[in-house]
Formats: sequence, C-alpha cells, structure tokens
Amino acid sequence: MASAARCSTRTPTPARTVRRRRRCRSSSAPTAPARILAAESGGRALGIAAGALVGAGVVTAAYATLVERTAFRVRHETVRVLPPGSAPIRVLHLSDQHLAPWQRGKVEWLRSLASLEPDLVVSTGDALGHRDAIPALARSLEPLRGIPGVFVHGSNDLYGPVMKNPTRYLLGPSSKRLAPREPDLDTAALEAVYADLGWLDLDNHARALEIAGTRLELFGTHDAHHGWDRLGDMRDELAALRERADWSPTTRGPVAIGVTHAPYRRILDALVAGGAEVLFAGHTHGGQVRIPGGHALVANCDIPLEQASGLSTWEHAGATAALEVSQGIGTSIYAPFRLGTPPEAVLVSLEARAIG
Repeated sequence: MASAARCSTRTPTPARTVRRRRRCRSSSAPTAPARILAAESGGRALGIAAGALVGAGVVTAAYATLVERTAFRVRHETVRVLPPGSAPIRVLHLSDQHLAPWQRGKVEWLRSLASLEPDLVVSTGDALGHRDAIPALARSLEPLRGIPGVFVHGSNDLYGPVMKNPTRYLLGPSSKRLAPREPDLDTAALEAVYADLGWLDLDNHARALEIAGTRLELFGTHDAHHGWDRLGDMRDELAALRERADWSPTTRGPVAIGVTHAPYRRILDALVAGGAEVLFAGHTHGGQVRIPGGHALVANCDIPLEQASGLSTWEHAGATAALEVSQGIGTSIYAPFRLGTPPEAVLVSLEARAIG
C-alpha cells in the first residue's frame, strides 16, 4: 500500500506532462462551436447598430419631410428704432413661400396671418415655386388686401425650380449664372397680384410711406445672388425721394428700412450706407438643415452663418442696423425637407426708442 501511495506521488513522465499541457491549452482556447457563436454574436451586434443607424436615418428623413416642413410658425421680434413717442408698427415679414398649386395647407396658413393685424407687409422674394402657382398665391395673400406692403423678387419669381444636388451647397453659394433659358414663370402676373394688393415694388427702387404717424423711407434691391441689383439706381431714387418727399407735418421720422432677397454683405453694407436702420432679407432658408443647438450649415450667400436667420445686428462704416433674416416658409419642390429650421413668418414690432 505504501508503495502504491508513493507511486501516486511520483513525478509524471514526460508523455503525461505533454498530454496535460495539451489538455490545458485546449481547455483555455474556444472550441470551434464557441468561435462560431462569438462571431455570430459580434455580427448580430454590428447588425443591430447598423439597423439602428438606418432606422434613425429613416425617422429623421420622415420627420424632416413630413413633419417639420409643414410645421408653420410665427416668430415675434421687437426692434426699438422709431422716434420717441411713436406708436408701434407691426411688420409682417414673408419670404420664400416657394408656393405650388397643391399646397393647400400652406395657403390656408398664409391666409391666417391676417389675424396678426400687421400695419405693413414686407415680402422678400421667391414667392413662387411652380409655374401654375399664381392663383394659389393670390388666394394666400387676399386677406392682406388694403394693408400697405412692399416687395422685392428672388430668382424663383422668374425661373421655376430645377432638380439640384442639395449637398453642393456645402461647397459654397450655388452658381450665380442661370442656365441660358428664358424665364418660365409669369412674373408679370405675380406683380399684378401685388399691385392689386396695393404693394410697392422695391427692386432697385425707393418709396415713401406714412404708417401709424411715422414716416418710412423704404428702399431695396433685386436679387443680388444673380447680380440683378442696381445699387446706383437705388441710390438715385433714394436721393430724389428725400428731396421731394411731401411728408405730413404731424408725422415723426423718417425711419429708413432696407429690403433685399439675398443678404450679401455688399448689399447690406450699401443699405446701411443709405441710412437704413432696419434690414429685411430672406433667401437662406436658415440653412434648411441645422444641427440642434448650432447655426446654419449653409446660407447660399456670403453672410456669416450665425446670421443666416433671425434678428441680429449689422454694422458698416460706424453705422448699425437691425438685421432680420427669415428662414422662409417653403422649399423647392425638389428638396422638400427641413431640419432644425421650421418654416416661419416673422412679426416684427417696430417700437419707439427710449428717450435719451
């Protein structure tokens, strides 16, 4: 028995050692089925992650196309620019409707804006989005009849939309040169709608209005994105207006307002140099896509991206003006989405400056 016990404690032979080492190694490494299970598990995880990304993309695209694009809102702003003691002037800023004849919801929302009871309407262009949109536009604006208004045009008031790659805007402003084609929208009919409403054309023009006891000098440009602005003509008309304006002796002011479609820096500078204290513009769509908490990714002009929508301040040669850029109401029918930039009209209350 003792020898048997000693035999059991004897040092293993090399052969046994080899076998035990082999058993040890084989027990620590995954078997073939285990490796297959691990690979399948990793594949499932990657598949789940990829599926989640695709799902998030689908949800985001659906939201941008079906929800936010038609989530119309009114943004309210206040600018203290009128002479002390002046009554407020409520300005309704409309821009970039890009209206198509089937967009009945947009038409009815536009009609509802008359309930805001504006004293003045400023339209900064790109009202049309389809060659058959004139009747829909006329219906959308009809409740504003009798309210003073001014307008400028954007290129989409002359040329209908075409298919474009929206990502190219990330490289900078789109080409300022239109394809060699004749205008295919009825701009004359559009201007007839505005004339029927009593609105005044500011495409490289200057006009005078008296509203709520305040004299207003309004001047603007045609679409600078395509070089249609004529700053010399605008300056000449503004100078003539200031020489001959027959203001009512009981009114205050005047207060100068500049209007343009595309807010290029040189245009904003020229409007401020002309004495504008408030500027209205559109064109940018607020970038149309915006990262939450950030500013626009693109503006399709050279305005600083942080000023591509909303109310800010523009300074030039020691003068300062309030700059209101609308992110617009519509989109091209070929790019029907918005993300982080809901469609908007803007009601700007011009109010009296504090005394002193």
